[in-house]
Amino acid sequence: MTTVFEKPKALTDAELHYCPGCTHGVIHRLVAEAIDDLGIEGKTVGVASVGCSVFAYNYFNTDFVQAAHGRAPAVATGVKRANPDNIVFTYQGDGDLAAIGTAETVHSAARGENITVIFVNNAIYGMTGGQMAPTTLPGQVTQTSPYGRDVDTVGYPVRVCEMLSQLDGPAYIERVAVNDVKSVRKAKKAIKKAFQYQVEGKGFSLIEILSTCPTNWGMEPLEACEWVEEKMKPYYPLGVYKDKYAKGDE
Repeated sequence: MTTVFEKPKALTDAELHYCPGCTHGVIHRLVAEAIDDLGIEGKTVGVASVGCSVFAYNYFNTDFVQAAHGRAPAVATGVKRANPDNIVFTYQGDGDLAAIGTAETVHSAARGENITVIFVNNAIYGMTGGQMAPTTLPGQVTQTSPYGRDVDTVGYPVRVCEMLSQLDGPAYIERVAVNDVKSVRKAKKAIKKAFQYQVEGKGFSLIEILSTCPTNWGMEPLEACEWVEEKMKPYYPLGVYKDKYAKGDE
């Protein structure tokens, strides 16, 4: 019998704790599939952030380190420099990476550290109850912006890919989404490419993934996927923002 679909070997059998409709689980699978495809499970080290993905170490069949809030890129830098043959990735939400972890993110990118950053952007603080995040859209209602994000008072959202693409250090920066099948396929390709670049020693890669948060958005799962399409993608356009090797030896 031909096997057409199976659980990636890089995923454990642990039951995910994420809310129904949350696309963290989809992203976990894509990361695991990339690890399987490249045959790097035995030398991969993940760095878990603080947030909804704090238990990522339960779900991957790889070594894992738990970082303090926002410090995952700094921890990943240390692991990679101490063990350069390891493949090191961080898995971070927008509150972790784009708020308390902004400095670590920017400077690891500026240095061109040979690590892979998986950045999940759901435009809100998910784990702690749905507060406004650095990525919350203008006018978006959250627990701490009940009348919508007022850019005159709190400023505009941070566009991470656009910001990091201005640095000389990064090798590869791309924004993808996982709200429909076509987007998931593109996201898988981008994640695998980011890991491949690290395997080849090309430097820092970050994949930003537009994700859903039905619980804190107050939506049904399908409605949340539609909201990503209608609201998030126009503000956070998908695509490659930097690729040093696009015309070279990919």
